[in-house]
Amino acid sequence: MSASRYHYLRPGIEPSLRRGTLFQEAETQATRFSYAEAIIAVGQANPDAVVLNADVSKGIRTCDFAEVFPDRSYNLGIAEQNMVAAAAGMATTGVIPFVSTYAVFAALRALDQIRNSICYPRLNVKIAASHSGITAAPDGVTHQGQEDLAIMRALPHMTVIAAADRTTTHMATHAAAALEGPVYLSLSRDPVPVLYSDDYPFEIGRAVTVREGVDVALIANRDMVAQALLAAEALAADGIDARVIDCHTLKPLDAEAILAAANETGAIVTAENSTYYGGLGSAVAELLVEHAPVPMRRVGIADTFAESGPYLDLIDKYGLSARHIVTAAREVLQRKARAQKAVF
Repeated sequence: MSASRYHYLRPGIEPSLRRGTLFQEAETQATRFSYAEAIIAVGQANPDAVVLNADVSKGIRTCDFAEVFPDRSYNLGIAEQNMVAAAAGMATTGVIPFVSTYAVFAALRALDQIRNSICYPRLNVKIAASHSGITAAPDGVTHQGQEDLAIMRALPHMTVIAAADRTTTHMATHAAAALEGPVYLSLSRDPVPVLYSDDYPFEIGRAVTVREGVDVALIANRDMVAQALLAAEALAADGIDARVIDCHTLKPLDAEAILAAANETGAIVTAENSTYYGGLGSAVAELLVEHAPVPMRRVGIADTFAESGPYLDLIDKYGLSARHIVTAAREVLQRKARAQKAVF
């Protein structure tokens, strides 16, 4: 397919997608470190921004923020519930707390405090959660936050963002600081390709079509955008024209973009590195079943915990890699074809 089908990609990304060598050739960075870079810039631009840690400042590299702004950095130790409660109190004084921890500790251990102390009063607290999904591949079940997006999506007033790469993580961090109210930033533990150039039109609640296509739409977030792009090229080799949508904001969901994709392609595949109970796939399915029912498949973590292992090996074992997205796309295209045949 022509390179003109793509938007916003950095130079060199398209050829590596076609060769299937994206992870071997592209620059990569874990988005936890992208956040650490961005929060320094946020701190420089906004004197109200402060960072709270729960003894993971080296793991996320928010220790760099502490070097620049020692009087605006707080380490509360391994006490995530207290950290979130402290952030809530700080927010009432007008500062903008960025709570930095791992997804399992934010979404599970400190859920009570996030729900009752932040979301209920709509306080202006941002939660930056590394190790989301099974991007914490070598760290095992205790550190793999595969439930975080589903949990955070369920909380009233919470904005949920899962950016795909360094570029969009920088943009998301700045956008979170500018947005009044609770925000959850879902970050990767392991490196992911830096996909986008600086002209990427990041806006909270607005999904972005990064590849045009008319046969099927692949809707992905966070690290799965790279897998969806690889899948689109594999499909293109067989003459299947796949649209790829980066749905970086899980909540609020961009209903307009998703419904347009359903109506224009007639087939949808969602791809997420998280449990597909309550996450991106559920959100898209809920929207489509009410407004534009089309053949759809969800690619995500099934009803299981994952083991430890190298990131790329692990996502392949648990059905998340590009080849699994290709299989799902072929299935929905078959269902689409049967439905069209039945109509005529």
